[in-house]
Amino acid sequence: MFQTLKNAWNMPELRKKILYTLFILLIFRFGSCIPVPFINTELLATYFEQSQVAGSMLGYLDMFTGGGLSNATIFAMSITPYINASIILQLLTVAIPALERMVKEGGEEGRKKIASWTRYVAVVLGLLQGFSYYALLRGNGFLSNTSVLAAAAIILTFTAGTALIMWLGEHITQNGIGNGISIILFAGIVSRGPSLIRTLYNLFKQGGGSIISALLMIVIGLAVVVFIVFMSNAERRIPVQYAKRVVGRKMYGGQSTHLPIKVNASGVMPIIFASSILSLPQTVSMFWQPAAGTVGWHVLNLFSQSNPFYIIVYGLLILAFAYFYASIQFNPIEISNNLKKNGGFIPGFRPGKPTSDFITKALGKVTFVGAIFLGIVAILPLIVGAISPNLSNVALGGTSVIIVVGVALDTVKQLEAQMLMRHHKGFLE
Repeated sequence: MFQTLKNAWNMPELRKKILYTLFILLIFRFGSCIPVPFINTELLATYFEQSQVAGSMLGYLDMFTGGGLSNATIFAMSITPYINASIILQLLTVAIPALERMVKEGGEEGRKKIASWTRYVAVVLGLLQGFSYYALLRGNGFLSNTSVLAAAAIILTFTAGTALIMWLGEHITQNGIGNGISIILFAGIVSRGPSLIRTLYNLFKQGGGSIISALLMIVIGLAVVVFIVFMSNAERRIPVQYAKRVVGRKMYGGQSTHLPIKVNASGVMPIIFASSILSLPQTVSMFWQPAAGTVGWHVLNLFSQSNPFYIIVYGLLILAFAYFYASIQFNPIEISNNLKKNGGFIPGFRPGKPTSDFITKALGKVTFVGAIFLGIVAILPLIVGAISPNLSNVALGGTSVIIVVGVALDTVKQLEAQMLMRHHKGFLE
């Protein structure tokens, strides 16, 4: 990976893209340090340091924002409203045939319309989330001014921060390296690294562990990273044979190749989408705090990260979104028709429906393995945090590690692809 970055840096065009991406990330981190007016950030930071917040969904959202939520900065909402808007639009695209035709048949124009609608929905969700966060701040006495003008300034500032992050992410995608939204999530999580290390240090300093247990955690962490890298690069290769055919005076085909199906084709998106959906009850609790013992209190308590119900639903959502993304990325019928048109076939299966059925079956098995992999990495740390409350902060590590490693691998692959497009194959050997 480091060799790829070094080779990319030696190319002027890619160097400009890397510097552009770093400049956007610098703006993002700068905005994550600018507090919103009329908020007592010291009291808010103390509130987030409490154990019940550290292991809750608020702590989870704070991880995504790089500490912006606990410091009430202009980027406190981060990119979460945009992710939720993307979920809504993608589900509607599958459910509504008119939207599906717009995406498939509308070409670039259709995709631009969907992207534009996603931005509008993200702004609306940003307003709702900003209002809920304002209600949390007011309900706990963190505001120095409770007037209507101050409320409007706080909510609109939060929403404007979300819109600005959307704009920054899109510019990284267009002019920088990698997927802009994923890169911004990556930067937010990585920026929380020193805080996590400090938490672990304080835990062991207070007698919560020994040097042996600390070394064991480091070894387990490295093993998890290796496992994530291995599973992210794993793929099922379906053999494909092309029949010989004569076109004019030349003969084509006759060679053997394969159809690759990645085990983790959806990347980290199922985890991001599942966590975003499960953050909605916590958002509701920001402006509605039911009394202890009531039905609403029990319902919101179910969505605590230490609750078995939350862990089970989290795993099921990861599984569902893994299959959802696999169905979007792979169309077995279309692949089968393309093989048939080009004279290709899978040995042992007739072209047409038998081929598409085989690809569907193979895709289902591979996707299941990938979903189980994502579930294990995301859920095991939550189980550890539920068993040992002292590690509630560390429990967020599994999801953050898989997002960081996944985004890093995808970015490096995009760099390699761009270098190959510029005929610099020797750099990769």
